[in-house]
Amino acid sequence: MAIDVRPATVFEDVKTIVGPKRPDASVCWCLSYRLLSSKENRELVGPARGERVKLLVAQDPPPGVLAYDGDEVVGWAAVHPRADTSFARNRKIPHVDDLDVWSVWCMRVRPGHRKEGISHHLLAGAVEFARSYGAVAIEGYPLDNKGEKIDPTMAYVGTMATFENAGFAKAADTTSVLNGFPRVLMRLDLR
Repeated sequence: MAIDVRPATVFEDVKTIVGPKRPDASVCWCLSYRLLSSKENRELVGPARGERVKLLVAQDPPPGVLAYDGDEVVGWAAVHPRADTSFARNRKIPHVDDLDVWSVWCMRVRPGHRKEGISHHLLAGAVEFARSYGAVAIEGYPLDNKGEKIDPTMAYVGTMATFENAGFAKAADTTSVLNGFPRVLMRLDLR
């Protein structure tokens, strides 16, 4: 299997991975951390969420990267400058320093393609994407699950081990907990 990771510039492919099965459903669309205010996140419902993603996909830089197995889209990673996300003001995820870092906060792999290493390709692709836009460092906020099983619906933030395997190092503890596991701030210097 040759996985190719590309910038997320095709809305239909982004929709395949993060969009709802029903067009009127109010699913995340990977906007929960991308929108700067929780008020906007609550008020943006149904098809309006997809329309917002369509606008983001048309911007430069787009909101993330997609993994392809041939022509089939099989995964997504959200990656963007931290300043453009709710992590810019998040009290539970600390700022390590004043560097203008990028964040990778969500990785999703389509059912039927899990356990094939695609998340590793997505993370590597997110790093290269950030680097191509001049990022000096990239952060992630995965779970420190110490090898324990994670509810698949909460695995989108990744695990500390996945980030370590990609060369990231723990930069700080956080006060954020997801699915009973603490989240840690992992960072990779790109300079």
